[in-house]
Parts: sequence; C-alpha cells; structure tokens
Amino acid sequence: MKAEAWIFIICTVFFVPIAPAYWFITGDPTGTAALTMTALLTLLVSLYLGFHARQMEPRPEDRLDAEVVEGAGELGFFPPYSWWPLWCGLTLAAMALGVVIGWWLFVIGVIFGVAALQGLIFEYYRGNHAH
Repeated sequence: MKAEAWIFIICTVFFVPIAPAYWFITGDPTGTAALTMTALLTLLVSLYLGFHARQMEPRPEDRLDAEVVEGAGELGFFPPYSWWPLWCGLTLAAMALGVVIGWWLFVIGVIFGVAALQGLIFEYYRGNHAH
C-alpha cells in the first residue's frame, strides 16, 4: 500500500499549487473549485492509504527483499464475461432518453431495465457460471 499512497501524495503535491495558479491565470471559480476539491480528495486518499500501510504487515510488493514466489496464490474471484452490464446500460440510456422524448420510452426502459437488472444480479445462480 505504500506505493499506492506515494502515487496519491505525488498527485496531491501536483494539484496544490495548480489550483491557485489556475485561479490567478484564468479567474474561473468553477475550475478552481474543481482543482481544489481534486487536491483535497487526493490528500484524503493518500492519508487513508498511508495510515493503513503503517498499520498492516508489508505485502511482498512493498518489500525490497521479497521473492516472486511470495506473491503466488489465489488473488481473488474475478467474474467471467457478461452481457448484462451492456443491457443495463442500454436500458438506462433508454430511460434517460425517455425523459427527453416521451414518458412512454421511459416506461419501456424501466420494464426492460428490471429484467436486465435481474439478469445481472442472478447471473451466478443459473447458466454456465452457476455456483
């Protein structure tokens, strides 16, 4: 976690002087607020990662004397391919367009969206990837 903390510390160090420089160059309050919030959020993440990096035992990636074998083993569960996120996104797009074009399209998007969301949720209970 130390490497990740350092990445966010570097981002914080970058954004802290950029925000006031942007304000003095452009005078744009919206961009300055966005850059300030970005600096604060990267500071928040870097403090969180730095705190937890000190609390936990170093991972093999964090140690200079680590061997490749120490990082072997199961890394976790990674889901296989799935078409359900595509259908969920398309129904969400239909619902967004339904607000603009007509409520009838929104209702159709909701109906198909419920079916697509059920397919996404229950994907691992049936079919090839059932547990």
